[in-house]
Amino acid sequence: MQALVWYVSKTKEKGCTVCKYKWILCPVYGTKTRVKICGDTLLVNFPLFCPKCKHETLINAKQLNISVIKEPDAKTQSR
Repeated sequence: MQALVWYVSKTKEKGCTVCKYKWILCPVYGTKTRVKICGDTLLVNFPLFCPKCKHETLINAKQLNISVIKEPDAKTQSR
C-alpha cells in the first residue's frame, strides 16, 4: 500500500535550483500530516502520526517513494 503524497515545488531565490518537497499524507484519511520530505530524504521505520485520526503508521521513504510497513497482528496466547 502506497502512502499518498502532495507535491510542493519550491524555487530557491538564488540560482536556478528547484527543490521538490512532498507532504506525506495519512494512508487512512489522505489528509496532510506535519511531515514534509525532500528528494534526498531517507526514512527507515519512521513512525508517521496523523493528527486527524490519531493513528501512527510505520513508513519507509527513499527518493520521494513512500511505502507503508504492515506489521503482523499480535496473536492471542492460548492456555
